[in-house]
Amino acid sequence: MSSRLLPPPIPEWIEPPNWARIPICECGQVLVTLPSDTARNLLCRPFYAEAGIPGATSAILVRARVAEMLFAAADSLRPQGACLVVFDGYRSLAVQRFLHDAFRAELTARHPEFMEAELSRELGRYVASPNADPACPPPHRTGGAVDVFLVSADTGEPLPMGTEPDAAVPESATRFYEATDPSLFAVNRRLLFHAMQDSGFRNYRGEWWHFDFGNQRWANLTGAETAIYGQADPADG
Repeated sequence: MSSRLLPPPIPEWIEPPNWARIPICECGQVLVTLPSDTARNLLCRPFYAEAGIPGATSAILVRARVAEMLFAAADSLRPQGACLVVFDGYRSLAVQRFLHDAFRAELTARHPEFMEAELSRELGRYVASPNADPACPPPHRTGGAVDVFLVSADTGEPLPMGTEPDAAVPESATRFYEATDPSLFAVNRRLLFHAMQDSGFRNYRGEWWHFDFGNQRWANLTGAETAIYGQADPADG
């Protein structure tokens, strides 16, 4: 990657508290199956199905507009020799509950000294609550949240980001390496961040791989008065 093509730093931003307070005005856009398409510089890797998580499917589902935006982001990465990989989109409540409970058990074992408030706070940093209330669905249940990473278009090898995708560690914070070591990790995160941001997504600052559009978290970050995606139903697609 030449210095001419180096992406700009990831800017600081603050996410207002309690995104679930944002009202939802559901637009009715259907979920679609996101296809792997090497000609369009986008690949799908259903991590949770590959890991055998109960209820996880091999199809990655997203809202129709989100699919278009992902292909736009993938196309913008082509000159940099990077290919966009999507490893999660719509997530059922059963999968959300499995991930939440599994991480809770891991945290409890790792930090037996944690009181309930500390446990809940750390849980919330990495896994949304499996809330069945349609007024505040987990972001992935809306079909507007996606998890992504980059691979080399030439070799197919993941570009180094400093952590694995989905790693529940402090280093996963999007700007972590901006502040500590603006090296290859920071440059690759910048590349992903700007490709997704310029296509209309907004990033969750605690996870370099997580981006939202249309849901309550997106509305909270953009200042929109309402979210346009609420709880999605795969049967509608």
